[in-house]
Amino acid sequence: MNVPTGTHGHSHYNEPSPRWCSCAVPDDTTAEQSGGARRGISRRGLITGASAAGVLAAAGWPGAAQAAQPAHGGPGKDVTITIMGTSDIHSNAINWDYYKDGPFSDATGDVVGLARVSSLVNQIRADRGRDHTLLFDAGDIIQGTPLGFYYATVEPTTKTGAVHPMALQMNAIGYDAVVLGNHEFNYGLEFLDHWVSQMQAPVLAANAVHPGTKIPKYKPYVIKTMKLKGMPPLRVGVLGLTNPGVVIWDKANVSGKLDVLDVIETAASWVPRMHRDGADIVVVSVHAGDSGLSSYSGDIPVENAAAMLGEQVPGIDAILFGHAHIDVPQRFVTNSATGEQVVMSEPKCWGERLSVFDLSLSFERGTWKVTSKSAITVNTNTVADDPKLVAIVKSEHDAVVAYVNKPVATSTETMSAADACWQDTAILDYINVVQTAKVTEAIAGTSYASLPVVSIAAPFNRAATFPAGSVTIKDVAGLYIYDNTLLGSVLTGAQIKDYLEYSARYYKQVAADAPVDPASWTNNHDLPDYNYDQFSGVVYDIDLTRPEGSRITGLSYSGTPVTDDQQFVVAVNNYRQSGGGGFPHIAEAPVVYNAQVAIREAIVAYATAQGTIDPAEFHVENWRLVRGATPVF
Repeated sequence: MNVPTGTHGHSHYNEPSPRWCSCAVPDDTTAEQSGGARRGISRRGLITGASAAGVLAAAGWPGAAQAAQPAHGGPGKDVTITIMGTSDIHSNAINWDYYKDGPFSDATGDVVGLARVSSLVNQIRADRGRDHTLLFDAGDIIQGTPLGFYYATVEPTTKTGAVHPMALQMNAIGYDAVVLGNHEFNYGLEFLDHWVSQMQAPVLAANAVHPGTKIPKYKPYVIKTMKLKGMPPLRVGVLGLTNPGVVIWDKANVSGKLDVLDVIETAASWVPRMHRDGADIVVVSVHAGDSGLSSYSGDIPVENAAAMLGEQVPGIDAILFGHAHIDVPQRFVTNSATGEQVVMSEPKCWGERLSVFDLSLSFERGTWKVTSKSAITVNTNTVADDPKLVAIVKSEHDAVVAYVNKPVATSTETMSAADACWQDTAILDYINVVQTAKVTEAIAGTSYASLPVVSIAAPFNRAATFPAGSVTIKDVAGLYIYDNTLLGSVLTGAQIKDYLEYSARYYKQVAADAPVDPASWTNNHDLPDYNYDQFSGVVYDIDLTRPEGSRITGLSYSGTPVTDDQQFVVAVNNYRQSGGGGFPHIAEAPVVYNAQVAIREAIVAYATAQGTIDPAEFHVENWRLVRGATPVF
């Protein structure tokens, strides 16, 4: 599942030379030298009275028996190595929820953060043997919580020179390689390049290339040499691939500066080269789900192509993947050319899981051969935070906590998004009020000033609330959880109706006399809440008894039916305007405003200037669900 992106860090950018040379890109350091021992990794935070082997055995890991005693080879030259993987950390450094201002908790008992991941990694390294393990990440690291937002926009590390908190943690853990996710591009290439320069692990993205070329801007792959006691060296190659959707979701940041190629074609080019350059086995770390589907249309390569990668590109042994935020402990796909099985795993998101691959190999006639493969995901709620990883970002975390608790305005009443997926709510109207005001101000004095301004918002977070009384930045961030920027585009009345019909696919078709159960009517076609767009400024009904494509009735503006050729300026976020979600017309619509203003920042500034948030002054119920002529509510 793709999530909306943002655009920050918009200073002018002089494109540097590629970060890789035209020769091979091996890294012949041993796993021991490249990781924890060299960086003094702490082994604190272990489970009391339990080992990593016990945790893995309880989770059903096939390699847990071997994990209790490191395999250093023996008769027949057999060995087992462990490859650990994370993905979609999304700037979760410790187990903390900045929106709730307390430790993270959910109904499933999951926990978040790299500090939890570190405890598991330390245990597995200790029990398996540091020289028998590698640790990779599949992308989306620096964006996603107020921590990531703060150090990209409030106190950007590009200006302060401080080391980004996620780089601090990843360097301390001792990653062997990380891959760029699509959200790495949210804050602009200058910011991304600065973060890459702070990382001790190689940062990979073979398919992120200089415009009009196939030359990677970042390292395409790295080969790690594992020096196993009593065994010949084992060379493990890891190829990194980012998501092609970057060119849609972060068009403003990458257009003319970066192309992103198809992951399958790119892997087909690089995997044979990796084998020629001495890789005994090849792992792909790819920021793409495994569904084979895309959230966008057009000729952009497939978004979620991880399984297709294993099926179509020979020579891959294992795939660590992400992007979809799903827990996939183990999946096997068969390569169509070789018949070989490729093992895959996705470790959910936010540090809630750690993927653990177990690869057994034998050394025969001077060649390493993989004899068995397995994978599992381990829940990080089985360990405590690694104190070292908490301490290393304590000052950064404390600064963000202080920031998000700053009051910005006073609300006259409690405003909740709990019903925002089926009713017009004041709290979503507040987003539209801010967006409408900003765009109206921006087009004043232009040729578009006479056009009516309408606005689009979606229910990003059903748990969002503005309390009665003091409203803080934390509350605003909980309402608008993505780092989107604001644009103004021109749509006609006919196009708005098409747009609304597309959005209304979010609901199932409902009989006129069915019991009222709106929560069961939402998320049709597995559409996420953030792909249910609601308009303000125009009035309309959504008739749930009608089939998709003919549900919008009574579309009007200022008491008059909207005509097909009537023009509107539409306030919209950059994710939607760039094509995210595949909504009709908006990606091709003329853009009349794009000052790269972050919507969350605009909400904070507006609330601060007003001082009071009073729904009586702005909340208008301009849309509703109906069944025939009867309103649902």
